[in-house]
Amino acid sequence: MRKALFPGLRIRGVLLTMYDNRTNLSQEVVDEVRRHFPRETFDTIIPRSVRLAEAPSHGLPILAYFPNSPGGEAHRALAEELLRKDGARVKVKV
Repeated sequence: MRKALFPGLRIRGVLLTMYDNRTNLSQEVVDEVRRHFPRETFDTIIPRSVRLAEAPSHGLPILAYFPNSPGGEAHRALAEELLRKDGARVKVKV
């Protein structure tokens, strides 16, 4: 893609998704990915969530469909993490 269409394309990082804190496998995957890509892996992890799965069928992003769900909170945290890494000031929600 970079060579043919987007010479300025770069990968921002590795985002861990569909995390299920009830399983050992999920934590093992997180540990393994972070071991191999320690600087590239985002701190934010997007959990597996029914609300996240439902949002597209309603034609809405998670932050419009169910913003205070764990998935909504995780997407907000990812946006804040990206902004902080870009040097932007992030207003912390209290």
